Amino acid sequence: MKIDPTLKPAAPGAVPDERPRAVKSGSGSRQPGATVELSPLASQLQSIDAGADSGQTVDASRVAQLKLAIAQGRYEIDAEKIADRLIESTRESLRGPKS
Repeated sequence: MKIDPTLKPAAPGAVPDERPRAVKSGSGSRQPGATVELSPLASQLQSIDAGADSGQTVDASRVAQLKLAIAQGRYEIDAEKIADRLIESTRESLRGPKS
């Protein structure tokens, strides 16, 4: 397919601009009656995000202790406890979101 070189580009005002325009209502002013409600999940995500920003997500000393115990063969795995927690986690996810 070839582009026809004889075509001229449209003038800037020739094509109407159909995009909605943003309404400016002062710098940072709030509209009366405008409210925003966050779901419990959104609130939970915000608190998790705040914890991540403060660096509280990983306990480095606990990780070091576990690595040492594994390396020395002292770390014992309780398969029954892991299975019980896995089953409970699956049950919770099947129940759906908490109210």
